[in-house]
Amino acid sequence: MTEGRRNTTQEKSNESDSIDSFRLIHWRHDRQLGIAFLVAPFVWLSLYLIDRPALSFNWEILISQQFLTLAVMMPILEEIVFRGLVQGWCMNQRWGGNKVFWITYANILTSIVFTAFHFISHTPLMALLVLIPSIVFGYFRDRYHGWLIPSIMLHCFYNAGYFLLYNPSL
Repeated sequence: MTEGRRNTTQEKSNESDSIDSFRLIHWRHDRQLGIAFLVAPFVWLSLYLIDRPALSFNWEILISQQFLTLAVMMPILEEIVFRGLVQGWCMNQRWGGNKVFWITYANILTSIVFTAFHFISHTPLMALLVLIPSIVFGYFRDRYHGWLIPSIMLHCFYNAGYFLLYNPSL
């Protein structure tokens, strides 16, 4: 009995070590994550073609506090709240890990809630279009077993392009 318990503990430890190793070393070489970054300009172009915002290439925005808040601070906060807390809670429910294709139920529910919150500050069409990137961010949260850094980086990158395209008034 003690031997069986020791083996189970050691197996869990080895599994945890391999997950940590995957998280810390291999995420930089993850092709799927690379593709998600490469798709961002196509997402921005699609948004432009759908909504046709007035383009204003004001490079001063890049160093503004408002841009840093929208492109860096908000994505970090949103990923901690939605992917970390909400999706994490959902994953701990017995249904959370079930999948539709490659998307967990936890990711779907979190993405719906995340999209709903965007109706507060976006037009209905732009809020609905948040659903697709949200599912992608949630996918990488699941892929990295709850580690949020890849999701945060993707979210910051997508927001930076979005807010360069939709130049917020300074």
